[in-house]
Amino acid sequence: MDNNSPNIMALAPNTSNKRETVCIFGTGDFGRALGHKMIQSGYPVVYGSRSTQISNLIPKDAEVLSHAEAAQKAAIIIIAIQRQHYNFLTPLAETLRGKVLVDISNNLKLNQYPESNAEYLAQLLPGSRVVKAFNTVSAWALQSGTLDASRQVFVCGDDVEAKQMVMNIVRALGLTPIDKGTLLAAQEIENYPLQLFPMWKFPIFLSLGLSAFFFCYCLALDVIHTYVYEKNDFSFFIAVTIPNRVCPVMALVLLALVYLPGIFAAIIQLYRGTKYRRFPDWLDKWMLCRKQLGLIALAFAFLHVLFTLVFPLRSFISWRTRTQTVSQALNNRTEPLNNTNAWLSDSYLALGILGFFLFFLLGITSLPSVSNNVNWREFRFVQSKLGYLALILCTAHTMVYGGKWFLNPAAYKWYLPDIYMLSLVIPCAVLVVKFVLILPCIDKPLTQIRQGWERNPKHSE
Repeated sequence: MDNNSPNIMALAPNTSNKRETVCIFGTGDFGRALGHKMIQSGYPVVYGSRSTQISNLIPKDAEVLSHAEAAQKAAIIIIAIQRQHYNFLTPLAETLRGKVLVDISNNLKLNQYPESNAEYLAQLLPGSRVVKAFNTVSAWALQSGTLDASRQVFVCGDDVEAKQMVMNIVRALGLTPIDKGTLLAAQEIENYPLQLFPMWKFPIFLSLGLSAFFFCYCLALDVIHTYVYEKNDFSFFIAVTIPNRVCPVMALVLLALVYLPGIFAAIIQLYRGTKYRRFPDWLDKWMLCRKQLGLIALAFAFLHVLFTLVFPLRSFISWRTRTQTVSQALNNRTEPLNNTNAWLSDSYLALGILGFFLFFLLGITSLPSVSNNVNWREFRFVQSKLGYLALILCTAHTMVYGGKWFLNPAAYKWYLPDIYMLSLVIPCAVLVVKFVLILPCIDKPLTQIRQGWERNPKHSE
């Protein structure tokens, strides 16, 4: 039989798919989890450790040797130890020369050292090729199976070939490598896991501040004023009634604040006559956190819906209904249906339902899994056109519900307007200015500016 026949070649094992040996310095939680994941992906793993005794915690198919012996067996060495222990690597400089060292360490606080840990490692071992990777993935994620939020692995390094070798390992583990450039990016990558919701700080603090203000405002008008002037104790309003006033107000105000920075940006561009100048820092930061503001607004809208659904179950509502029924029975009088009030009631409910539906649609399209499946024009249509429509419907919902209080002197307790009047200030201002901006005489030059036209090119930056 011919040994070169195609059938024999097809049955021969494919040795080109054999994985290269990977060395891991460090047998801590992350080192063990990463080694176990690599063994599952077909990589031979050897651990370099101070103690060469096999532990039950070490993956059973892994080999444990001294640091020098383990380093000689692999071209890629993962440094799974903290920066303060890097000095033990100095005597191994010759053994590690030309090797790819993968720094996976993190710090305890932002910018803890003048240089990144990866740059420090490169200074200690100038003959090695240092790559930063894996520091944004947790040991728990490797052991339990990575989720979408933890699949990305940021990789940076000065040696292109070494970086590509590490990225190949990342892909083999079922993760997604993101090339962040040279080792200069290591500081940013190391700071990333230490940031606690960086884009959420301003929206959360703003929401907490506004919520506290509106809550105290309602407390003063609905509870304290009533007790002082009418001697009625409505302190139980704190549980449901006041939150159900604050939540829709917060949802409407925050939704308006999502579109307000776009109004400011348009006005600034019209004033400057160019788009090639940076916005003020406060406006840049505001525009970057619009998504977070919108999601918090949606959360308040959800709370408003829940509070409204439980409203009929309250003891106060049952008491008031029974009292009105008994009063009509004693007086032998039945109040006729007020068609005007019926129309207003159904109208504001319909507007609220439609507004909440569009509000919910905006939240869904903000999810990465959804936004990644629509093109830019579709995303902009939903977030801009439908977003403004949601703002219009929610503003109309509030105006129909609370508009009757604008001309009612009794609504101005302590000469202060009702909370629903305050909630309409920012949304109405945004809608009025937006209506002016879409007028052809203003929209045309604004569109030209955003397409690159400049009024005074010599003054652009």
